[in-house]
Amino acid sequence: MKRFIKLSDADNIVLALEPLKPGETLVGVEAMARVPRGHKMAVRKIRKDDPIVKYGQTIGFAREDIAAGDWVHEHNVYVRAFERDYAFGTSVHPTEFIAEDQRAVFQGYKRANGKVGTRNYIATLTSVNCSASVARFIAEEINRSGVLNDYPNVDGVISLVHGTGCGIDVKGPAYDVLKRTQWGFATNPNVGGVLMVGLGCEAFQIPRWMKSYDIQESGTFRTMTIQETGGTKKTVEAGVQAILDMLPTVNAAERTPQPASELILALQCGGSDGYSGISANPALGAAVDLLVAQGGTAILSETPEIYGAEHLLTLRAETREVGEKLIERIRWWEEYTARHEMEMNNNPSPGNKLGGLTTILEKSLGAAAKGGSTNLRAVLEYAEPVREHGLIFMDTPGYDPVSATGQVAGGANVLCFTTGRGSAFGCKPTPSIKLASNSFIFEQMNDDMDINCGDVLEGVSLAEKGQEIFNEILRVASGGRTKSEELGYGDNEFVPWSLGATM
Repeated sequence: MKRFIKLSDADNIVLALEPLKPGETLVGVEAMARVPRGHKMAVRKIRKDDPIVKYGQTIGFAREDIAAGDWVHEHNVYVRAFERDYAFGTSVHPTEFIAEDQRAVFQGYKRANGKVGTRNYIATLTSVNCSASVARFIAEEINRSGVLNDYPNVDGVISLVHGTGCGIDVKGPAYDVLKRTQWGFATNPNVGGVLMVGLGCEAFQIPRWMKSYDIQESGTFRTMTIQETGGTKKTVEAGVQAILDMLPTVNAAERTPQPASELILALQCGGSDGYSGISANPALGAAVDLLVAQGGTAILSETPEIYGAEHLLTLRAETREVGEKLIERIRWWEEYTARHEMEMNNNPSPGNKLGGLTTILEKSLGAAAKGGSTNLRAVLEYAEPVREHGLIFMDTPGYDPVSATGQVAGGANVLCFTTGRGSAFGCKPTPSIKLASNSFIFEQMNDDMDINCGDVLEGVSLAEKGQEIFNEILRVASGGRTKSEELGYGDNEFVPWSLGATM
Protein backbone atom coordinates (compact mmCIF):
# COMPACT_ATOMS: atom_id res chain seq x y z
CA MET A 1 0.00 0.00 0.00
CA LYS A 2 1.27 3.47 -0.88
CA ARG A 3 2.13 5.87 1.97
CA PHE A 4 0.53 8.90 0.33
CA ILE A 5 -1.59 10.13 -2.57
CA LYS A 6 -1.12 13.25 -4.65
CA LEU A 7 -4.36 13.79 -6.53
CA SER A 8 -3.28 16.41 -9.07
CA ASP A 9 -0.04 17.85 -10.40
CA ALA A 10 -1.35 21.25 -9.31
CA ASP A 11 -1.69 20.17 -5.66
CA ASN A 12 0.67 21.67 -3.08
CA ILE A 13 -0.22 18.98 -0.52
CA VAL A 14 -0.23 15.18 -0.36
CA LEU A 15 -2.63 12.96 1.57
CA ALA A 16 -1.02 10.62 4.11
CA LEU A 17 -2.43 7.10 3.85
CA GLU A 18 -0.56 6.11 7.03
CA PRO A 19 0.60 8.30 9.93
CA LEU A 20 3.87 10.12 9.22
CA LYS A 21 6.49 10.71 11.87
CA PRO A 22 8.73 13.79 12.00
CA GLY A 23 11.79 13.19 9.85
CA GLU A 24 10.11 10.73 7.44
CA THR A 25 10.56 11.62 3.79
CA LEU A 26 7.85 11.61 1.12
CA VAL A 27 8.25 12.86 -2.46
CA GLY A 28 11.62 14.26 -1.44
CA VAL A 29 10.12 16.29 1.41
CA GLU A 30 10.90 15.65 5.08
CA ALA A 31 7.91 15.71 7.44
CA MET A 32 8.36 18.57 9.93
CA ALA A 33 5.69 17.27 12.34
CA ARG A 34 3.50 14.24 12.90
CA VAL A 35 0.85 13.97 10.18
CA PRO A 36 -2.11 11.74 11.18
CA ARG A 37 -3.59 9.17 8.83
CA GLY A 38 -5.92 10.79 6.30
CA HIS A 39 -4.43 14.26 6.84
CA LYS A 40 -2.37 16.53 4.58
CA MET A 41 1.31 17.49 4.36
CA ALA A 42 2.63 20.45 2.37
CA VAL A 43 5.04 19.43 -0.40
CA ARG A 44 6.30 22.94 -1.02
CA LYS A 45 6.27 26.27 0.75
CA ILE A 46 2.86 27.94 0.78
CA ARG A 47 2.93 31.65 1.57
CA LYS A 48 0.46 33.34 3.87
CA ASP A 49 -2.94 33.87 2.14
CA ASP A 50 -1.99 31.66 -0.82
CA PRO A 51 -4.41 28.86 -1.79
CA ILE A 52 -4.15 25.33 -0.42
CA VAL A 53 -4.73 23.10 -3.45
CA LYS A 54 -6.14 19.55 -3.43
CA TYR A 55 -7.89 17.78 -6.35
CA GLY A 56 -6.43 20.67 -8.39
CA GLN A 57 -8.95 22.93 -6.60
CA THR A 58 -8.74 25.50 -3.81
CA ILE A 59 -9.73 24.04 -0.43
CA GLY A 60 -8.66 27.02 1.70
CA PHE A 61 -5.95 29.60 2.24
CA ALA A 62 -2.78 29.63 4.35
CA ARG A 63 -3.32 31.39 7.67
CA GLU A 64 0.47 31.82 7.91
CA ASP A 65 3.52 30.76 5.94
CA ILE A 66 3.49 26.96 5.68
CA ALA A 67 6.83 25.23 5.13
CA ALA A 68 7.31 22.16 2.96
CA GLY A 69 6.76 19.15 5.25
CA ASP A 70 4.33 20.93 7.59
CA TRP A 71 1.06 19.33 8.68
CA VAL A 72 -1.73 21.25 6.91
CA HIS A 73 -4.95 21.49 8.92
CA GLU A 74 -7.31 23.96 10.59
CA HIS A 75 -4.54 25.47 12.74
CA ASN A 76 -2.93 26.98 9.62
CA VAL A 77 -5.80 27.07 7.07
CA TYR A 78 -8.77 29.43 6.75
CA VAL A 79 -11.67 29.93 4.33
CA ARG A 80 -12.69 33.13 2.57
CA ALA A 81 -14.83 34.04 -0.42
CA PHE A 82 -13.27 33.83 -3.87
CA GLU A 83 -14.53 33.84 -7.44
CA ARG A 84 -15.47 30.62 -9.25
CA ASP A 85 -16.18 30.17 -12.95
CA TYR A 86 -19.59 28.53 -13.23
CA ALA A 87 -19.30 28.09 -17.02
CA PHE A 88 -22.84 26.72 -17.30
CA GLY A 89 -23.13 23.57 -19.37
CA THR A 90 -19.68 23.63 -20.93
CA SER A 91 -18.97 20.00 -19.94
CA VAL A 92 -22.35 18.56 -20.96
CA HIS A 93 -22.01 15.43 -23.09
CA PRO A 94 -24.45 12.88 -24.53
CA THR A 95 -25.28 9.98 -22.20
CA GLU A 96 -24.42 6.59 -23.67
CA PHE A 97 -27.42 4.50 -22.71
CA ILE A 98 -27.41 0.71 -22.55
CA ALA A 99 -29.77 -0.85 -25.10
CA GLU A 100 -33.11 -1.62 -23.46
CA ASP A 101 -32.91 -5.34 -24.21
CA GLN A 102 -29.52 -5.48 -22.43
CA ARG A 103 -30.42 -3.54 -19.30
CA ALA A 104 -30.11 -4.98 -15.82
CA VAL A 105 -33.23 -6.03 -13.93
CA PHE A 106 -34.23 -6.37 -10.30
CA GLN A 107 -37.20 -7.92 -8.55
CA GLY A 108 -39.49 -5.07 -7.52
CA TYR A 109 -43.08 -4.24 -6.59
CA LYS A 110 -44.90 -2.61 -9.51
CA ARG A 111 -47.49 -0.20 -8.09
CA ALA A 112 -50.79 0.80 -9.68
CA ASN A 113 -49.43 4.28 -10.46
CA GLY A 114 -46.48 2.82 -12.39
CA LYS A 115 -43.85 3.39 -9.71
CA VAL A 116 -41.70 0.47 -8.56
CA GLY A 117 -40.88 -0.31 -4.95
CA THR A 118 -37.96 -2.23 -3.48
CA ARG A 119 -39.75 -2.80 -0.16
CA ASN A 120 -43.40 -3.28 0.91
CA TYR A 121 -44.11 -1.57 4.23
CA ILE A 122 -47.19 -0.28 5.99
CA ALA A 123 -46.40 3.12 7.51
CA THR A 124 -48.03 4.91 10.41
CA LEU A 125 -47.53 8.63 9.77
CA THR A 126 -48.39 11.49 12.10
CA SER A 127 -49.70 14.98 11.48
CA VAL A 128 -48.17 16.30 14.70
CA ASN A 129 -45.78 15.33 17.48
CA CYS A 130 -48.75 15.02 19.83
CA SER A 131 -49.82 11.83 18.02
CA ALA A 132 -46.30 10.37 17.72
CA SER A 133 -46.54 8.03 20.70
CA VAL A 134 -49.91 6.64 19.60
CA ALA A 135 -48.59 5.98 16.09
CA ARG A 136 -45.60 4.19 17.59
CA PHE A 137 -47.81 2.16 19.94
CA ILE A 138 -49.88 0.99 16.96
CA ALA A 139 -46.84 -0.16 14.99
CA GLU A 140 -45.28 -1.85 18.03
CA GLU A 141 -48.49 -3.72 18.80
CA ILE A 142 -48.66 -5.15 15.29
CA ASN A 143 -44.96 -6.02 15.09
CA ARG A 144 -44.84 -7.86 18.42
CA SER A 145 -48.15 -9.68 17.91
CA GLY A 146 -46.70 -12.14 15.42
CA VAL A 147 -49.49 -11.51 12.93
CA LEU A 148 -46.98 -10.46 10.24
CA ASN A 149 -45.78 -14.06 10.05
CA ASP A 150 -48.95 -14.74 8.06
CA TYR A 151 -48.11 -11.98 5.55
CA PRO A 152 -44.63 -12.76 4.16
CA ASN A 153 -44.76 -10.09 1.45
CA VAL A 154 -45.09 -7.30 4.05
CA ASP A 155 -41.70 -6.06 5.28
CA GLY A 156 -43.15 -4.64 8.48
CA VAL A 157 -45.14 -1.81 10.02
CA ILE A 158 -43.08 1.32 10.62
CA SER A 159 -43.88 4.42 12.67
CA LEU A 160 -42.53 7.54 10.99
CA VAL A 161 -43.03 10.22 13.64
CA HIS A 162 -41.65 13.74 13.90
CA GLY A 163 -41.35 16.70 16.25
CA THR A 164 -43.43 19.36 14.55
CA GLY A 165 -46.91 19.84 13.01
CA CYS A 166 -48.06 22.64 15.30
CA GLY A 167 -46.75 26.02 16.37
CA ILE A 168 -46.10 26.79 12.69
CA ASP A 169 -47.51 29.24 10.17
CA VAL A 170 -49.98 27.25 8.07
CA LYS A 171 -49.28 29.58 5.14
CA GLY A 172 -45.51 29.48 5.46
CA PRO A 173 -42.56 27.36 4.32
CA ALA A 174 -42.59 25.14 7.44
CA TYR A 175 -46.08 23.91 6.58
CA ASP A 176 -45.32 23.53 2.88
CA VAL A 177 -42.20 21.45 3.52
CA LEU A 178 -43.99 19.18 6.00
CA LYS A 179 -46.92 18.82 3.61
CA ARG A 180 -44.64 17.74 0.75
CA THR A 181 -42.63 15.42 2.95
CA GLN A 182 -45.68 13.61 4.34
CA TRP A 183 -47.19 13.22 0.88
CA GLY A 184 -43.89 11.97 -0.49
CA PHE A 185 -43.64 9.25 2.15
CA ALA A 186 -47.29 8.29 1.80
CA THR A 187 -46.76 7.76 -1.94
CA ASN A 188 -43.22 6.38 -1.90
CA PRO A 189 -43.30 3.11 -3.88
CA ASN A 190 -41.77 1.26 -0.90
CA VAL A 191 -44.97 1.92 1.08
CA GLY A 192 -47.96 -0.32 0.37
CA GLY A 193 -50.32 1.05 3.02
CA VAL A 194 -50.63 4.18 5.18
CA LEU A 195 -52.33 5.05 8.45
CA MET A 196 -52.18 8.78 9.25
CA VAL A 197 -52.73 9.56 12.94
CA GLY A 198 -53.41 13.05 14.28
CA LEU A 199 -54.45 14.67 17.54
CA GLY A 200 -57.23 16.81 16.07
CA CYS A 201 -56.50 20.42 17.02
CA GLU A 202 -53.03 20.84 15.45
CA ALA A 203 -51.97 23.32 12.78
CA PHE A 204 -51.28 20.52 10.30
CA GLN A 205 -54.86 19.41 9.73
CA ILE A 206 -55.24 16.03 8.03
CA PRO A 207 -58.36 17.00 5.97
CA ARG A 208 -56.63 20.09 4.60
CA TRP A 209 -53.56 18.01 3.68
CA MET A 210 -55.75 15.42 1.95
CA LYS A 211 -57.57 18.11 -0.01
CA SER A 212 -54.23 19.54 -1.23
CA TYR A 213 -53.41 16.27 -2.97
CA ASP A 214 -56.96 15.04 -3.66
CA ILE A 215 -56.44 12.08 -1.32
CA GLN A 216 -59.36 9.79 -0.55
CA GLU A 217 -59.61 7.19 2.17
CA SER A 218 -59.28 3.65 0.82
CA GLY A 219 -58.44 0.13 1.82
CA THR A 220 -54.75 1.03 2.03
CA PHE A 221 -55.05 4.66 3.19
CA ARG A 222 -56.74 5.42 6.51
CA THR A 223 -56.75 8.41 8.88
CA MET A 224 -57.89 9.04 12.45
CA THR A 225 -57.44 11.55 15.26
CA ILE A 226 -57.03 10.81 18.94
CA GLN A 227 -59.62 13.37 20.01
CA GLU A 228 -62.35 12.10 17.68
CA THR A 229 -61.60 8.41 18.28
CA GLY A 230 -61.80 8.76 22.05
CA GLY A 231 -58.30 8.89 23.48
CA THR A 232 -55.08 6.94 23.42
CA LYS A 233 -56.29 3.38 24.09
CA LYS A 234 -59.23 3.56 21.70
CA THR A 235 -57.05 5.08 18.97
CA VAL A 236 -54.42 2.36 19.37
CA GLU A 237 -57.16 -0.29 19.11
CA ALA A 238 -58.69 1.38 16.06
CA GLY A 239 -55.28 1.83 14.45
CA VAL A 240 -54.33 -1.79 14.96
CA GLN A 241 -57.63 -2.90 13.42
CA ALA A 242 -57.12 -0.57 10.45
CA ILE A 243 -53.73 -2.14 9.76
CA LEU A 244 -55.11 -5.66 10.19
CA ASP A 245 -57.69 -4.76 7.56
CA MET A 246 -54.94 -3.55 5.20
CA LEU A 247 -52.63 -6.52 5.54
CA PRO A 248 -54.26 -8.90 3.02
CA THR A 249 -54.26 -6.23 0.30
CA VAL A 250 -50.69 -5.09 0.97
CA ASN A 251 -49.49 -8.69 1.16
CA ALA A 252 -51.00 -9.40 -2.28
CA ALA A 253 -48.18 -7.39 -3.90
CA GLU A 254 -45.52 -9.62 -5.46
CA ARG A 255 -42.02 -8.99 -6.76
CA THR A 256 -41.67 -9.14 -10.53
CA PRO A 257 -38.72 -8.41 -12.88
CA GLN A 258 -38.30 -4.65 -13.34
CA PRO A 259 -35.71 -2.67 -15.33
CA ALA A 260 -32.95 -0.82 -13.48
CA SER A 261 -34.36 2.37 -15.03
CA GLU A 262 -37.01 2.24 -12.28
CA LEU A 263 -34.41 2.71 -9.55
CA ILE A 264 -34.18 6.11 -7.86
CA LEU A 265 -30.98 6.11 -5.83
CA ALA A 266 -30.46 8.56 -2.96
CA LEU A 267 -26.82 9.54 -2.40
CA GLN A 268 -25.62 10.35 1.12
CA CYS A 269 -22.30 10.75 2.90
CA GLY A 270 -21.82 11.22 6.62
CA GLY A 271 -19.07 10.86 9.15
CA SER A 272 -16.67 11.65 6.30
CA ASP A 273 -12.89 11.51 6.53
CA GLY A 274 -9.85 12.37 4.45
CA TYR A 275 -10.34 9.23 2.36
CA SER A 276 -14.02 9.69 1.52
CA GLY A 277 -13.34 11.91 -1.48
CA ILE A 278 -10.85 9.49 -3.05
CA SER A 279 -12.40 6.08 -2.34
CA ALA A 280 -16.07 5.65 -1.38
CA ASN A 281 -17.49 8.82 -2.93
CA PRO A 282 -15.92 8.51 -6.41
CA ALA A 283 -16.62 4.75 -6.35
CA LEU A 284 -20.27 5.54 -5.69
CA GLY A 285 -20.04 8.09 -8.52
CA ALA A 286 -18.89 5.29 -10.83
CA ALA A 287 -21.96 3.27 -9.79
CA VAL A 288 -24.15 6.31 -10.49
CA ASP A 289 -22.77 6.52 -14.02
CA LEU A 290 -23.65 2.84 -14.52
CA LEU A 291 -27.17 3.42 -13.19
CA VAL A 292 -27.77 6.47 -15.37
CA ALA A 293 -26.59 4.52 -18.42
CA GLN A 294 -29.35 2.03 -17.54
CA GLY A 295 -31.90 4.85 -17.63
CA GLY A 296 -32.04 5.12 -13.83
CA THR A 297 -31.93 8.12 -11.51
CA ALA A 298 -29.64 9.34 -8.73
CA ILE A 299 -30.35 12.17 -6.28
CA LEU A 300 -27.35 14.20 -5.09
CA SER A 301 -28.19 16.45 -2.13
CA GLU A 302 -26.74 18.12 0.98
CA THR A 303 -26.35 21.64 -0.42
CA PRO A 304 -23.99 22.87 2.34
CA GLU A 305 -21.73 19.95 1.41
CA ILE A 306 -21.37 20.87 -2.25
CA TYR A 307 -20.55 24.47 -1.32
CA GLY A 308 -17.22 25.22 -2.96
CA ALA A 309 -17.71 22.45 -5.51
CA GLU A 310 -20.87 23.81 -7.10
CA HIS A 311 -18.90 25.08 -10.11
CA LEU A 312 -18.06 21.46 -11.00
CA LEU A 313 -21.79 20.71 -11.17
CA THR A 314 -22.77 23.81 -13.14
CA LEU A 315 -20.32 22.71 -15.84
CA ARG A 316 -22.54 19.64 -16.27
CA ALA A 317 -25.92 21.43 -16.06
CA GLU A 318 -27.97 20.48 -19.12
CA THR A 319 -29.46 23.97 -19.29
CA ARG A 320 -28.39 27.34 -17.98
CA GLU A 321 -31.64 27.44 -15.99
CA VAL A 322 -30.64 24.28 -14.11
CA GLY A 323 -27.19 25.69 -13.33
CA GLU A 324 -28.56 29.04 -12.19
CA LYS A 325 -31.10 27.36 -9.92
CA LEU A 326 -28.26 25.51 -8.19
CA ILE A 327 -26.37 28.77 -7.62
CA GLU A 328 -29.55 30.41 -6.33
CA ARG A 329 -29.79 27.67 -3.70
CA ILE A 330 -26.13 28.23 -2.74
CA ARG A 331 -26.82 31.94 -2.26
CA TRP A 332 -29.90 31.12 -0.17
CA TRP A 333 -27.76 28.98 2.13
CA GLU A 334 -25.16 31.73 2.51
CA GLU A 335 -27.90 34.13 3.61
CA TYR A 336 -29.66 31.49 5.76
CA THR A 337 -26.53 30.62 7.74
CA ALA A 338 -25.60 34.29 8.17
CA ARG A 339 -29.11 35.06 9.46
CA HIS A 340 -28.65 32.40 12.13
CA GLU A 341 -25.15 33.66 13.05
CA MET A 342 -23.44 30.69 11.45
CA GLU A 343 -21.17 30.26 8.44
CA MET A 344 -20.84 27.66 5.74
CA ASN A 345 -17.51 26.54 7.19
CA ASN A 346 -19.27 25.44 10.42
CA ASN A 347 -19.40 22.17 8.47
CA PRO A 348 -17.19 19.95 8.61
CA SER A 349 -17.94 18.50 12.03
CA PRO A 350 -15.31 17.77 14.73
CA GLY A 351 -15.29 14.11 13.65
CA ASN A 352 -14.74 15.08 10.02
CA LYS A 353 -11.77 17.20 11.08
CA LEU A 354 -10.32 14.43 13.19
CA GLY A 355 -10.54 12.24 10.09
CA GLY A 356 -8.53 14.73 8.03
CA LEU A 357 -11.04 17.16 6.50
CA THR A 358 -10.03 20.74 7.17
CA THR A 359 -12.60 22.98 5.44
CA ILE A 360 -16.05 22.78 3.88
CA LEU A 361 -14.40 23.36 0.50
CA GLU A 362 -12.33 20.21 0.90
CA LYS A 363 -15.30 18.22 2.17
CA SER A 364 -17.53 19.42 -0.68
CA LEU A 365 -15.07 18.56 -3.42
CA GLY A 366 -15.01 15.00 -2.14
CA ALA A 367 -18.76 14.83 -1.51
CA ALA A 368 -19.66 16.02 -5.00
CA ALA A 369 -17.83 12.99 -6.43
CA LYS A 370 -20.86 10.87 -5.44
CA GLY A 371 -22.64 12.37 -8.44
CA GLY A 372 -20.36 10.68 -10.96
CA SER A 373 -19.70 12.35 -14.30
CA THR A 374 -23.11 12.49 -16.03
CA ASN A 375 -25.13 15.58 -16.84
CA LEU A 376 -27.08 17.44 -14.14
CA ARG A 377 -30.68 17.31 -15.34
CA ALA A 378 -32.69 19.15 -12.66
CA VAL A 379 -32.51 20.99 -9.34
CA LEU A 380 -35.39 20.37 -6.93
CA GLU A 381 -36.63 21.94 -3.72
CA TYR A 382 -36.65 19.81 -0.58
CA ALA A 383 -39.01 16.80 -0.84
CA GLU A 384 -40.19 17.70 -4.35
CA PRO A 385 -41.10 14.63 -6.43
CA VAL A 386 -38.44 13.38 -8.83
CA ARG A 387 -39.83 13.28 -12.35
CA GLU A 388 -36.66 13.25 -14.45
CA HIS A 389 -34.30 10.35 -15.07
CA GLY A 390 -30.53 10.82 -14.74
CA LEU A 391 -28.60 12.87 -12.16
CA ILE A 392 -30.82 15.16 -10.07
CA PHE A 393 -29.88 17.62 -7.34
CA MET A 394 -32.23 18.17 -4.39
CA ASP A 395 -31.71 21.11 -2.03
CA THR A 396 -31.38 19.70 1.49
CA PRO A 397 -29.38 20.36 4.64
CA GLY A 398 -26.17 18.41 5.10
CA TYR A 399 -27.50 16.70 8.23
CA ASP A 400 -28.00 13.14 7.04
CA PRO A 401 -31.39 12.17 8.53
CA VAL A 402 -32.98 15.42 7.33
CA SER A 403 -31.38 15.14 3.90
CA ALA A 404 -32.32 11.49 3.39
CA THR A 405 -35.89 12.22 4.52
CA GLY A 406 -36.20 14.75 1.70
CA GLN A 407 -34.78 12.32 -0.86
CA VAL A 408 -37.15 9.52 0.16
CA ALA A 409 -40.05 11.97 0.04
CA GLY A 410 -38.92 12.75 -3.51
CA GLY A 411 -39.30 9.08 -4.44
CA ALA A 412 -35.97 7.37 -3.68
CA ASN A 413 -36.49 3.61 -3.44
CA VAL A 414 -32.88 2.71 -2.53
CA LEU A 415 -30.04 4.66 -0.83
CA CYS A 416 -26.24 4.48 -0.71
CA PHE A 417 -24.49 6.06 2.26
CA THR A 418 -20.71 6.54 2.35
CA THR A 419 -18.83 7.01 5.61
CA GLY A 420 -15.25 7.17 6.80
CA ARG A 421 -15.85 7.64 10.51
CA GLY A 422 -18.64 5.07 10.83
CA SER A 423 -22.11 6.66 10.80
CA ALA A 424 -24.87 4.54 12.37
CA PHE A 425 -27.80 5.03 10.02
CA GLY A 426 -30.78 3.33 8.40
CA CYS A 427 -33.66 4.69 6.37
CA LYS A 428 -37.04 2.99 6.36
CA PRO A 429 -38.88 2.53 4.08
CA THR A 430 -35.84 2.83 1.80
CA PRO A 431 -32.96 0.38 2.35
CA SER A 432 -29.60 2.01 3.05
CA ILE A 433 -26.38 0.46 1.74
CA LYS A 434 -23.38 1.56 3.84
CA LEU A 435 -20.05 2.10 2.05
CA ALA A 436 -16.89 2.38 4.17
CA SER A 437 -14.21 4.71 2.82
CA ASN A 438 -11.35 2.88 4.55
CA SER A 439 -10.63 -0.72 5.51
CA PHE A 440 -10.10 0.17 9.18
CA ILE A 441 -13.67 1.39 9.72
CA PHE A 442 -15.04 -1.49 7.61
CA GLU A 443 -13.41 -3.98 10.00
CA GLN A 444 -14.05 -1.91 13.13
CA MET A 445 -17.79 -1.60 12.38
CA ASN A 446 -18.31 -4.68 10.26
CA ASP A 447 -21.85 -5.25 11.57
CA ASP A 448 -22.84 -1.84 10.12
CA MET A 449 -20.91 -1.70 6.84
CA ASP A 450 -22.06 -3.39 3.61
CA ILE A 451 -19.15 -2.67 1.27
CA ASN A 452 -15.49 -1.84 1.87
CA CYS A 453 -14.23 0.89 -0.45
CA GLY A 454 -10.93 1.10 1.42
CA ASP A 455 -9.41 -1.34 -1.07
CA VAL A 456 -9.51 1.47 -3.63
CA LEU A 457 -6.58 2.90 -1.65
CA GLU A 458 -4.84 -0.44 -2.10
CA GLY A 459 -5.16 -0.67 -5.88
CA VAL A 460 -8.74 -1.72 -6.72
CA SER A 461 -9.96 0.51 -9.55
CA LEU A 462 -12.90 2.87 -9.16
CA ALA A 463 -14.53 1.13 -12.13
CA GLU A 464 -14.33 -2.26 -10.39
CA LYS A 465 -15.66 -0.86 -7.13
CA GLY A 466 -18.42 1.02 -8.94
CA GLN A 467 -19.55 -2.23 -10.55
CA GLU A 468 -19.53 -3.96 -7.15
CA ILE A 469 -21.70 -1.19 -5.70
CA PHE A 470 -24.08 -1.32 -8.66
CA ASN A 471 -24.46 -5.09 -8.25
CA GLU A 472 -25.20 -4.60 -4.56
CA ILE A 473 -27.85 -2.00 -5.40
CA LEU A 474 -29.59 -4.56 -7.63
CA ARG A 475 -29.36 -7.24 -4.93
CA VAL A 476 -30.81 -4.98 -2.25
CA ALA A 477 -33.49 -3.63 -4.58
CA SER A 478 -34.56 -7.24 -5.15
CA GLY A 479 -35.10 -7.79 -1.44
CA GLY A 480 -31.59 -8.52 -0.15
CA ARG A 481 -31.17 -7.16 3.37
CA THR A 482 -28.66 -4.48 4.29
CA LYS A 483 -26.69 -4.40 7.54
CA SER A 484 -28.76 -1.47 8.84
CA GLU A 485 -31.97 -3.38 8.14
CA GLU A 486 -30.65 -6.41 10.03
CA LEU A 487 -29.89 -4.12 12.97
CA GLY A 488 -33.37 -2.59 12.89
CA TYR A 489 -32.45 0.98 11.93
CA GLY A 490 -34.85 3.27 10.11
CA ASP A 491 -37.90 4.29 12.17
CA ASN A 492 -36.17 7.10 14.09
CA GLU A 493 -34.35 8.51 11.07
CA PHE A 494 -37.49 10.15 9.66
CA VAL A 495 -36.62 13.82 10.29
CA PRO A 496 -38.46 16.37 8.10
CA TRP A 497 -36.64 19.68 7.64
CA SER A 498 -38.00 22.18 10.16
CA LEU A 499 -37.96 25.69 8.71
CA GLY A 500 -39.00 29.01 10.20
CA ALA A 501 -40.00 30.01 13.71
CA THR A 502 -41.64 27.68 16.22
CA MET A 503 -44.53 29.70 17.68
